[in-house]
Amino acid sequence: MLVLTRRANQAIRIGANVEVRVVRIEGDRVVLGIAAPRHIAVVRSELVEQVTGELREAADTRARLRVMLKPMHAVDRATPAAPSSDDPGIA
Repeated sequence: MLVLTRRANQAIRIGANVEVRVVRIEGDRVVLGIAAPRHIAVVRSELVEQVTGELREAADTRARLRVMLKPMHAVDRATPAAPSSDDPGIA
């Protein structure tokens, strides 16, 4: 990891098309401005972590549901339904 010290209004460049500028410093917070082409996603890392966690949780829930429902599907497929006396095909 590269660690740099910047003051207000100073910037760093990432590649040819991305600039990260220190807009202002407010106490213990640094306000950054990021200039990048529209095709480059700029997302806060905590949002990426949150969405990743939610996706992982959804996948885990889906896997648990599959395990819970698997015996029901296996029984349904293995045992053919008995014809009903109400079935018009039975004489």
